Amino acid sequence: MISNKYLKSFDIVLVFLVTALVTLGIIAISSAQHVNSGADPIYVKRQILFFVVGLIFMLITAFIDYHFLGDLYIVAYIAGILLLISVLLFGDASKGAVRWLDLGFTRIQPSEFVKIIIILFFSKLIDKRQQQINKFSTLLLLGILLVIPVLLIMKQPDLSTSLVFVFIFLMLLYVGGISYKYIISAILIGIPLIFLILIYIQNPNQKLLKDYQRDRIMAMIHKDNKEYADDYFQTEQSVHAIGSGQLYGKGLYKGTLNQLSYLPEPHTDFIFSVIGEEFGYIGCISIIVLFFLLIVRSLWIAKDAKDLFGKLLIVGVVSMIGFQAFVNIGVVTALLPNTGLPLPFISAGGSSLWANMIGIGLILNVSMRRKKSFY
Repeated sequence: MISNKYLKSFDIVLVFLVTALVTLGIIAISSAQHVNSGADPIYVKRQILFFVVGLIFMLITAFIDYHFLGDLYIVAYIAGILLLISVLLFGDASKGAVRWLDLGFTRIQPSEFVKIIIILFFSKLIDKRQQQINKFSTLLLLGILLVIPVLLIMKQPDLSTSLVFVFIFLMLLYVGGISYKYIISAILIGIPLIFLILIYIQNPNQKLLKDYQRDRIMAMIHKDNKEYADDYFQTEQSVHAIGSGQLYGKGLYKGTLNQLSYLPEPHTDFIFSVIGEEFGYIGCISIIVLFFLLIVRSLWIAKDAKDLFGKLLIVGVVSMIGFQAFVNIGVVTALLPNTGLPLPFISAGGSSLWANMIGIGLILNVSMRRKKSFY
């Protein structure tokens, strides 16, 4: 039973921010699916149902003491690895990738839930080994434990999700107290390495990336090259849609490119384009501000967490949501190559929404047990 002391620290502001993002997403999805023209609002109905179920997942996660969840970190990690293996063995293929498991009544994307498992696992492990975090043996162990799920994700293949895993891991290491000598060394090695990789993948015979992954990157580098016109088409249409919205947008259901179906995948990866065309700069900046407030609010809670484990959990969730939001918006505005990452809380889809809602549940969990509460 949760005491009144905990309930008083339940962060209703965080729930409001999430609800606002989901609501705007549902409105945008209804436009992307041309509900105003009489189309079946199946994705709208599903997203509402996903949100209701997500709220249940969020509350369950919030009210189970996160220390108890932390005690299950090894079991959770093993379960996550088995989930990823099951996808490779029994998963459904879609658009050249195997990322889904069919449960009969619905399909799920296990990698979305494994993100939460990765946050829980490494938060607990770094908390337990915080005094040895700068020992090479500890970093080697942590690195090996990260590489296993990352390789399984890349096997699907899903490079973008594997990058989410890596980003979460790096942020947890930073908060866990990794020495700046490692950080500086990683930067000095990493930046030249990235440039070398970019040079290498321009070779048509490169073996590092799948052909479609290489083509997406090449389309960003050589936007005017007709060879990559098909790969750049989505992004080009997205930029046109956002630009045409100008300051206030064309109005709900009045986005020309959206309503005439010139925007591929408008209800999922490119939902931000719909918002840009129909609600303009005001709509786009409102979404960004909501994400900013959610992140700041979460980090404010982390500041008062009563232990390192709680801080790490929040930083992990914030890293997951913030990185995906940044990359998705970067893709639709032609700043980054197409990755296939959904916009958290806004893009249509159950697995992503549920994983993010569970993540918010972890933040609420820490919030209710923090040392103090300032509003």
